[in-house]
Order: sequence, then C-alpha cells, then structure tokens
Amino acid sequence: MPVALSQSSRWFARPLALVVAVLLIVVFAIGIFGFRYWQERQATTFASERNDEVLETLDRLKSVIADVEAQRRGYLLTLDPTYLKAYGVSDESVRRDTQALQALVANDPLQSHRAEHLALTVAEKLREIDDIVKTARTSSGSAALAMMRSLDEIRSQLDQMVDHERFLRVDVDRRGAMLERRKAWFIAAAVVIVSALAAVALALARLEATRRRKAIAENLALHGDLEARDKKIRRLVDANIVGIIIWDLDGRILEANDEFLHMLGYGREDLASGRLNRTDLTPAEWRDRDVRTVAELKQMGTVQPFEKEYFRKDGSRVPVLMGGTVFEQSRNQGVSFVLDLTERKRADEALRRSEERFRTLVHFSFDVYWETDAQHRFTHQEFAESLADGPAPGSEIGKTRWEVPYLEPDEEAWRKHRETLDAHLPFRDFELARPGPDGSRRYVSVSGLPVFDETGRFVGYRGVGRHITERRRAEEALRAMQAELAHANRITTMGQLTASIAHEVNQPIAATVTNAEAALRWLSAQPPDLGEVRNSLGLIVKDGKRAGNVIGGIRAFINKVPPRKDRFDLSEAILEMVALTRSEVLKHRILLRTELAPGLPGVSGDRTQLQQVILNLILNAIEAMSASDKGARELRIDTEREVKHGVLVTVRDTGPGLDPGDVERVFNAFYTTKPEGMGMGLAICRSMVEAHGGRMWARPNEAGGAVFQFTLPLVRDETAPSESPAAQATGKTTP
Repeated sequence: MPVALSQSSRWFARPLALVVAVLLIVVFAIGIFGFRYWQERQATTFASERNDEVLETLDRLKSVIADVEAQRRGYLLTLDPTYLKAYGVSDESVRRDTQALQALVANDPLQSHRAEHLALTVAEKLREIDDIVKTARTSSGSAALAMMRSLDEIRSQLDQMVDHERFLRVDVDRRGAMLERRKAWFIAAAVVIVSALAAVALALARLEATRRRKAIAENLALHGDLEARDKKIRRLVDANIVGIIIWDLDGRILEANDEFLHMLGYGREDLASGRLNRTDLTPAEWRDRDVRTVAELKQMGTVQPFEKEYFRKDGSRVPVLMGGTVFEQSRNQGVSFVLDLTERKRADEALRRSEERFRTLVHFSFDVYWETDAQHRFTHQEFAESLADGPAPGSEIGKTRWEVPYLEPDEEAWRKHRETLDAHLPFRDFELARPGPDGSRRYVSVSGLPVFDETGRFVGYRGVGRHITERRRAEEALRAMQAELAHANRITTMGQLTASIAHEVNQPIAATVTNAEAALRWLSAQPPDLGEVRNSLGLIVKDGKRAGNVIGGIRAFINKVPPRKDRFDLSEAILEMVALTRSEVLKHRILLRTELAPGLPGVSGDRTQLQQVILNLILNAIEAMSASDKGARELRIDTEREVKHGVLVTVRDTGPGLDPGDVERVFNAFYTTKPEGMGMGLAICRSMVEAHGGRMWARPNEAGGAVFQFTLPLVRDETAPSESPAAQATGKTTP
C-alpha cells in the first residue's frame, strides 16, 4: 500500500502532466464546437443555394409567362400566324418550371402550397388560352383582354413567392453573418486559452525543475538517514529480541538471525546449506495461508501480522506471529519478523480450560468435577466440600472408571457405557453405586462431555457427578408405599369379587362331590364296574386340581410379593381376569367381548401388577354400566400391535361415559366419582403401567361410555411365538 501511494503521489506531483490533460480537454472541446459550427455552416450554405435556385426559377417563369402573353396577344390582335411559331414550346417550359419549383420548396409548407396552387392555375389558364386561340377568328377582342387579366393573376402569385424567398434570403444572410462573427470569436478565444495554457506550462515546468533540484538534495540527505537506519536495524537483528528472516517469494530463507534459528532448533550450517525453505517448514494445513500471504505481498508490498505454525527440527510445532514487507529495490525479496507464541498459547489454553471448567460447573449442579484422557483414565478430580464419604484425593487418578470398585451397574450397563465413551458421545445421568464405610450404598449420577482440541482430535472427557443417595432412598420409599397401596387395592378388589370367587371354587367342588357319589354307586354294583370307578376318580382328581389352581391364583394375586420381571403371554393374563370376573358380568347382564391380536410376542414385567390393572379396568366398567339403564351393556377388550414395537390394550364400555374435562383428573390420586371410592385405583394403575415403560390414558367413547387404553413394550429379541391357546380365544364372546 505505501508503494502504491508513493507512485500515485509522484504522478500527481508532475504539473506538466496536468497541463497536458487540460490541453487535451481544450482540444476535445474545440473539436466539439468546430463540428457544430461546420454543421450550422453547411445548413446555412444549403439554404442559400436553395433560395438562389428558387429565385432563378421564379424569374424564368416570369419570362416564360411574358413570352406566352406576347405570342397569344399578338396573334389575337392581328391573327398573324407568325406569332404562333413557338406555339407549344413555351407551354411545356412553363409546366417544367412549375414542377421544378414545387420540388425546390417542398420543405417550406407555405411556399409548397403556393407552388402547387400556381401549377394548377398555370395549367388551367394555358388551356383557356389555347381554346381562345383556336376560336380566335370567330371570337371578339374581349377574349384577349380576359386572357391578359388572367395572366396578371399568375404574375401576382409569382411576385408573392419572390417576396417570401427574398425575406428568407435576408434571414439566411443574417445567420451567415452571425456564424462568421462566432467563428472569429471562437478563434480568438482558442488563441487566448492556448496562450494562457502555454504560459502556465512554462511556469509549471520551471516549478518542476525547482522541485527536482530540491528532491535530489533531499534524496542525498535521505541516503545518509537510510544508512543510519540500516545500522539500527542491523543492531535489532543482532539483538535477537525477535526472529528476523530475509526471504524470496519462492520460499527460500536467505538470511535469519540466531533467535529464529534457535526458535526452530536449526544452526547456521543448516541455513548456509540452503535447506531451510518456508514451504518445508510449514505444516500442510497452513500452506493455503502462505499462498494468500504471497499474493498480498505481490499486490500490496506488505502483509499484516498473522498467526501460523512452523515445524521444529525435531518434528514438533511452534506457533508464531509474523508479518513482513518486500524490499523496494527487489520486489521478489523481503524481510519478516517472527515471534514465538508458545508461552502465550499455553496461557491461552490454560485460560480456556479454566473457562470450560467454570462453564461446566455452572451448567451442572455438581458434587464432583472430573476429567479423563483419551484412554478414559482420570486425570483430574475435584470434590465438593459438602460431599460426605468421598474417596481420598488422588486415589483414583490414572484409573478408568470401571477399574474403581463400584457395586452398580451390572456388566451389560458397563458395556453400553463404554460403547458411548469409545464413540466420543456426550452422556448424562449414568448412575453408579459406591460402597459406603458402613456397608451401605452411596449413589452417584455422572454426566460428561467429550473434549476435542483445535484440530478436532479427541483428547478426553470432562464432566461432573451428583450425589443422589437421598433421592434413590426417597424413590425406594415411594415404590414401597406404592406396593402397599397396590396390595391394599388388590385386597379390596378380592372383597368385591367374593361371589365370583365362590362361584369359581364351588364349581370344581360340586363336580368333585358328584363324581365321588358316582364312583360309590359303581362300586356298589354287582359286580362292581371298576372302569367307571376309575373314570370317576380321574374326574375327581381333575376337579380337585382345578379348585387348587383357582385358590393358588387368588392367593398369589392378593399376596404381598416384591415386583418381578417375567416374560409372559399378555393374552393369557387377560383371559384369566375375564374368567375371574365372569360371575359379576353375568350378574349385571353385560355382554363381554374380547378381540385379542394373535401371535403377539411376550411381554416383560410383573404379571400380577399388570393383571391388577386389567382387573381394575374391568370392575370399573362393570360398576359404571350397572348404574346405567340406557341401552345395551357391552364391555369390549382389544389388543393390537403398535407401530413403535409395543402392544396396545383397549377396554371400552357403554356406561355413562367421561366428562371431557375429567379425562386427566381421573388418574389423580384421591380423585373419584364414586360415592364410596378411594380415588387410588386408576392412579395406581397408571403408575404400574409407567413403571413397565408404557403409558395410560382415557377418552370418551364415541358410541357412549368410556375408553381406557394403555401400551406396553414387547420383548424385542423374541421372535413371534406360535399361537397360544389364549391367542386362539380371539373373538370370544361371553354373555
């Protein structure tokens, strides 16, 4: 940029160049005005020539008209044929001249109109004269007088046109005189301007000569200053405060001070051998920046300071700040300063890490702050002062998390967690259990973010941990309370199903008594029929097992047992609850239909809890319909496969239905629409479904009544089993 400005200022400092520019402008202006004067001069000359031709034509017409008049009048007065010797020649001359006159005045509307009228008048009068001449011997002298008067009218028209043309001639002469005066003024002005510019050019030439003499004197003084400055620069280079290099645009390093060589680990022999080249010292990712630097130096002559990296002799890298400029004497060579930024980069990196730690601490409410390297070994740990029973400081540094003794999680959870770490993905709320001094468990929730350097290379993890022991204990207490409520709910439900239970137990007992009496009768027969006795005893055993299964299922349902994770057939579990409520359905004259999807994979969860959910929904529907006298009472239970790898269970009834405003409130604890209800059944049902990874909701039935639905996840790694007996009950109807 300074070189460009210097050249520009030198150009503008030459006054003669300005004078030449002004002269060119004056010549251009003179050319324009001269061209316009030539155009106007041509137009004036053309108008003058046309005016002369029109006047000549008018004079010729006057002469011809006079000849025609003399010939015809002489003949009419004397009837001497000698007057008609030129008969017809004059007429043709008149017609030709009138046509020429029309062409000459075509651009003048008034004269053109007069010429056209004159031509018509002349043609008409010539015809009249010819007719008079042909009948001259029989006509009187009054005809000759009439002819003379008619020719006077033509002469009058010619005189009008002559007067108009003479007026135009005066205007043309006036414009010609004005152009001559303008020509003289223009020539005088040009002479004055050229003379003035010549004088100015002479003065400026003298001024330029004076300036040049002064510039030579200043250059001599500047040369001495440059020598002094060169000595100062040489002292700066030798002082080794910063690295100094002299280079060419091809990349060769021609000279360097000791600071630069020490910065990169090279010696003077390496520099003298010519092995130091900017391209070889520059990492690949910085070479595009070098290309832009060379382009800036070629265009501007200098480059502003910028950051880059150089290779040291041992292969490591050194960050530097550098800038440079080319020499004025040789545009292919220049000088640059190089400043080592290693210490500043370290300080910046430490500050950046400190800021990232602070942001991490602010982002998470933490009890533990930790960092790991690329192999997931702890490199830094900080524990909050309020954390009780924490490990000794530094006891886990150098170890991976799975090398520290933990009670939880299991191997599968650790495997999945290590897959996340190896994929360099962020993770959140990974829960661990540490052993406490008293043998109890201390729970910690860990979250972490991957860390990458400026080149995008993974360098480790940084994260925090939160002490969640109290939260886990509260959750366990809540689950225990929910289990107590669920058990109480099952006991209450069994009380409501007393009649159904009695019916289910009485049936196999009654069948057992009947079969025993039959066996006695067959034994009393003569001879005893032992085959029938054997059949009766087999039926007794079957009915006894049936009664035992009913009692065992009821005992398992109402017993207080811990939650279990079993894999079971959901359709069979639903049909067992349908069988248990058969008596209540018959008692209230309800039509119960089931539409269970065939071939559903197994469901993973607590069979007893999920059966309690189904039983609660069935009993709620029966109770709702028993209080309604409107229409048919119908209860429908459906299952179907969901798109998102789950099963949907739907229970519909035709009872009084739900208020749209109550579809969510019915799941709130202690909210009930029953006079004697506790308001806990549906709340417990929803919590059980959500504990199994599903969700539960309600809505009004379009045909009247209510619809309760819930989803459950299926076992994904299980192929669809063959259709079980329960699945074969699809479409079953129970009156």
